[in-house]
Amino acid sequence: MPKRKVTLYFRDDVLAETQREAVRQDRSISWIIQAAWKLARAELQALPREVDEPDMGDPEPPKKSAVAARPTASAVAPRRVTGKR
Repeated sequence: MPKRKVTLYFRDDVLAETQREAVRQDRSISWIIQAAWKLARAELQALPREVDEPDMGDPEPPKKSAVAARPTASAVAPRRVTGKR
């Protein structure tokens, strides 16, 4: 299967934890994310289709409206992860 480069955004604390685990296991961040997906996949697929999002540390829940709200300038920009150590 060919590899594709993607960009994922993580909160700083999640990225730091993922990086520590990659160092501990002497693996790439990409490998850690793929292993986590493989372990969690069946559990995630067992969830009902429409569920409330888990608490991911967002400052406030999204507002329900017909038009998507734009992020404010005060929003914290997540770090970019490229999968390389």
